[in-house]
Amino acid sequence: MAFNPDTQDSAHTGACMDTPGSRAGMNRVLERKELTPDTFELRLENPDIAKFCHPGQFVIVRGDEVSERIPLTIADFDRDAGTITLVIQKVGDATIRLGALKNGDQIRDIAGPLGHHTEIANFGTVVVIGGGLGIAPAYPIQREMKAAGNRLISIIGARTNNLLFWEEKMRSCSDDLFITTDDGSTREKGFVTTILKRLIDFRVKIDRVIAIGPPIMMKAVADTTRNTGIKTVVSLNPIMVDGTGMCGGCRINVGGKTKFACVDGPEFDAHETDFDLLISRLATYSEVEARAKEQHDRQPGK
Repeated sequence: MAFNPDTQDSAHTGACMDTPGSRAGMNRVLERKELTPDTFELRLENPDIAKFCHPGQFVIVRGDEVSERIPLTIADFDRDAGTITLVIQKVGDATIRLGALKNGDQIRDIAGPLGHHTEIANFGTVVVIGGGLGIAPAYPIQREMKAAGNRLISIIGARTNNLLFWEEKMRSCSDDLFITTDDGSTREKGFVTTILKRLIDFRVKIDRVIAIGPPIMMKAVADTTRNTGIKTVVSLNPIMVDGTGMCGGCRINVGGKTKFACVDGPEFDAHETDFDLLISRLATYSEVEARAKEQHDRQPGK
């Protein structure tokens, strides 16, 4: 059953919906796009989730009968069309299987919307930072923040030019857009924090920073704003299994207390987050993911 904001606390969407192909067309791939060499976009038919989801929330996806369950942030949604958009990076076996889907194919299960949604209000000037894959979930947050009357400064970055995507979507709801690459292959050479620090040093009035991306990037953003008094929010991506707070796999440390990213987050105060613990736990299955990708790449025709 999908979350109903009329009957439950709209600040938290803890209920989920699981639709294993029980309704014609549900979870069907309407459009697939390649964004970068290892990243792709799926626009999916799912009117129930599209109706109730909000920026910042996520879904749990199981591509087929033998795939693991993986959390994916909702990168976009269209309530009128009844669609949600997911942006996925090929990392392990499950994401590689999803990457093989074509238009018209159907995903086995999608549960959601899950997690708390982003706090949207007119804060003043909001800086939204998307690093790498984090550009995708940053977009709907930025769009809603702009609609709420904020001045929007967006900063997007990646290791190199061919890993950047959605520049025009981000520009469409930004007052100012800055783009960086680690290697200087496009725009400014540097990190997203290079731009953020410059804004702070130039005394640009910033009322809130929202950062989504690799944990090391979010940690750097937190360090950049730590002594400025700027409220800084990050969206965390720990290992997750069920997405409903039962397995404990997504536990993190925030403010010296154990939290579960799936039901307490996924957004948290950046200055209270233990990023070192998060980074350590995320590395648990890195070797398994690398082997799965290596086996996939060795297959004929890859």
